[in-house]
Amino acid sequence: QGHIVESGGGLVEAGGSLRLSCVASTSSFRTAVMGWYRQSPGKQRELAATITSGGATNYTDSVKGRFIISRDNAKNTIYLQMTSLKPEDTAVYYCNYRLGPFGAWGQGTQVTVSA
Repeated sequence: QGHIVESGGGLVEAGGSLRLSCVASTSSFRTAVMGWYRQSPGKQRELAATITSGGATNYTDSVKGRFIISRDNAKNTIYLQMTSLKPEDTAVYYCNYRLGPFGAWGQGTQVTVSA
């Protein structure tokens, strides 16, 4: 399934913006469902957003209207544009690759939103 690397996390004040990037080193990128998940301390990993090979997107309710997921198949990259960030968005954000029964995760990137 290849190697997955996230970047773009950091510390931002509430109301600010960040853009996460994820590069997946796999020849099957164009046909894969890609997603961003997040995990806060003491909580289970949860879906933030997904995007299909055809560009259809899905968001968890708490990020709708604030986050936008996109993909660039020429670069094997997906993005998560996050705006109007809230302290409750603080988490490690993981990129996920899924193609049929196969899946892979990146190592995660920390996003911290200060009040």
